[in-house]
Amino acid sequence: MSMKKTLFLGCAIAATAVTSAQNTEITLEDIWKTGKYRQDNVWGINSMNDGAHYSILNYNQNGVSIDRYDYKTQTKTETILESSNIDNLRFSSYAFNADETQLILPVNTEAIYRHSSKSDYYVYDRASQQTEKLAEGKQQLATFSPNSDNIAYVYENNLFIKNQDSKKITQVTTDGKYNETINGAPDWVYEEEFGFAKAFDWNADGTKIAYYKFDEKDVPVFSMDMFQQGLYPSQYSFKYPKAGEKNADVEIWIYDLKTGANTEAPITVNEEFYIPRIQWTKDANVLSVQRLNRHQNKLDFILVDASKNTSNTIFTEKDEAYVDVYDDLRFLDDNKHFIWTSEKDGFKHIYLYDLNGKEIRQITKGEWEVSTFYGYNQKTKTLYYQSSENSPLQRSVYSIDIKGRKKKELTAEKGTNNASFSKTFDYFINTYSNANTPNYITLQNRNGKVLKVLKDSKTLNTTLANLKLAPKEFIDFTTKDGTTLNGYMIKPKDFDPKKEYPVFMYLYGGPGSQQVLDSWGGTNMMWFNMLAEQGYIVACFDNRGTGARGRDFKKVTYMNLGKYEVQDQIEANRYLASLDYVDGNRIGIWGWSYGGFMSSNCLFQGNDVFKMAIAVAPVTNWRYYDSIYTERYMRTPQENPAGYDDNSPITHVDKLKGNYLLVHGTADDNVHYQNAIELVTGLIAGNKDFDSEMYPDKNHGIYGGNKGNTRLHLYKKMTKFINEKL
Repeated sequence: MSMKKTLFLGCAIAATAVTSAQNTEITLEDIWKTGKYRQDNVWGINSMNDGAHYSILNYNQNGVSIDRYDYKTQTKTETILESSNIDNLRFSSYAFNADETQLILPVNTEAIYRHSSKSDYYVYDRASQQTEKLAEGKQQLATFSPNSDNIAYVYENNLFIKNQDSKKITQVTTDGKYNETINGAPDWVYEEEFGFAKAFDWNADGTKIAYYKFDEKDVPVFSMDMFQQGLYPSQYSFKYPKAGEKNADVEIWIYDLKTGANTEAPITVNEEFYIPRIQWTKDANVLSVQRLNRHQNKLDFILVDASKNTSNTIFTEKDEAYVDVYDDLRFLDDNKHFIWTSEKDGFKHIYLYDLNGKEIRQITKGEWEVSTFYGYNQKTKTLYYQSSENSPLQRSVYSIDIKGRKKKELTAEKGTNNASFSKTFDYFINTYSNANTPNYITLQNRNGKVLKVLKDSKTLNTTLANLKLAPKEFIDFTTKDGTTLNGYMIKPKDFDPKKEYPVFMYLYGGPGSQQVLDSWGGTNMMWFNMLAEQGYIVACFDNRGTGARGRDFKKVTYMNLGKYEVQDQIEANRYLASLDYVDGNRIGIWGWSYGGFMSSNCLFQGNDVFKMAIAVAPVTNWRYYDSIYTERYMRTPQENPAGYDDNSPITHVDKLKGNYLLVHGTADDNVHYQNAIELVTGLIAGNKDFDSEMYPDKNHGIYGGNKGNTRLHLYKKMTKFINEKL
């Protein structure tokens, strides 16, 4: 930290430590119920058009407000809207139209899947201060056109457009039907694995809209019983393509608002493919389409001319394993060039291309990765991005010119920095934390100078000072094949190197993920500290296959998910056991989702080194998981049966010796409860003793309902199991 910030935090913590007499024991109730360990945040950051102001959401006892602030003077200049002034309609997000005269407000929002939801949408007019409901029924994805004339939305799998002046609603599609055809929104697997909920895009002048059409009639159905909705369980069914099964057929259509013409874009080929992204160029007639083959190792970048209904593949990117899809595409104002990110040189970097598909130059270079591309200042020809250049464990914000020169680090503090830039790139709001410091949010100018501290997590810092936690320490070790693995360790605060301690390991381990990061760990961090208070060492290592260390480190697991990762975690166990202060006979491991797949495998395959494991919502055989994710890393079960079966926990249940707790939600739409059932079947067949906990009608996150006690109950269950078995 800078001297100034160190003194500020140090004085604040020291002062509160002297004057406060708070409870110095961490409890699960405080972690999961009271919000005692909640860090500060700035919600709903939105840069205004002039680049001189920004708006945020502020929550108060009267509801929620949208307030405008001045970047330069750092003062609030206007309350744009108060929920109490519009019949107390409680919204949790907002979106301006192009000239910022109106806002779209989602109210009474209901989650559908991970990214999708439906809401009662309202349009608020700033001049008249009047609010109007968009349409009857709950809609999805209401979005202003760039010229503010229209709003597009999805209702019951069809795309609609409402004109702002005439109030006329045009139904663009009529064939939408649940579990058959979807227009303008993704199917389950696209939403989950390509990470988007809005499957349409307005062109530059708002005269055309491109949208996805999913034909999922032939996709196999997955169904889940829902137990808490009446005397008899109801059944929820949805289309879910598992690995090797039929995917939805996808098309891109373009609707012309002036002529009413609705035309399919000519981008289909005679092989199975995905369309992970579409985006209009600066030309109102030219749409870009990214097309992946089913193996996901060949990406075609296509330009569609909507005026001629023609298409041209301007370049193709290939990889021996798979091509990752990013959200970094930016078309420049000259309508001749675009920014693209790729890991084709072994690390993810920024490139400049022209619209003929020619690579002009690689802008960033080095054995480090660009983690986020923030944008491009057209006037100064400067790009802004976040990267791991200082360390795979850290993230800093940088600027660089379009020719790859004048690189400057804009954030001084080492840890994790996340920026939100103004539209003119003159300012940014930086959210900083490190392993032992919660969010510290500052307003900075484009040269990185701190102008104001917006949030400092003072209340949480006071609480942490009283707890006197042992710091999270970063460690590493080298495996027998010469690979260095990064990790961290949290020791009991009264740690004595002459004693031996049990170790509780945490992991996720999936492709491109990262748990060993110099950032505040939130609620799990507090749980780990609670366990450390009880006498455990908590440790975590990122195995091969994880992120921020380049293509080869990440993609070594291709075709064999679980093989090298489990080997690495077993070696991490043995490294820990070699330490004088570790009791090698008492090492356990825990993970959720991919981490549950890993923790199960570690206990089964590492039965001579692991004493216990907890697996929450684990994949137990990749045959049960979805097509896009699984085949990206494994190809299909028909092509790679050994890759699927050799590292399935189900294959290794007969090796179980230690203590095993299996946890799953019965309404998990992502990693289906079927995974747990099949694993339990194998454990029973092998006459293996184990513990299990199921959460009725709970999804992959296992939260909500039950008087707000679901997460608390889960962590009480796991804590008790750790104390009894480890």
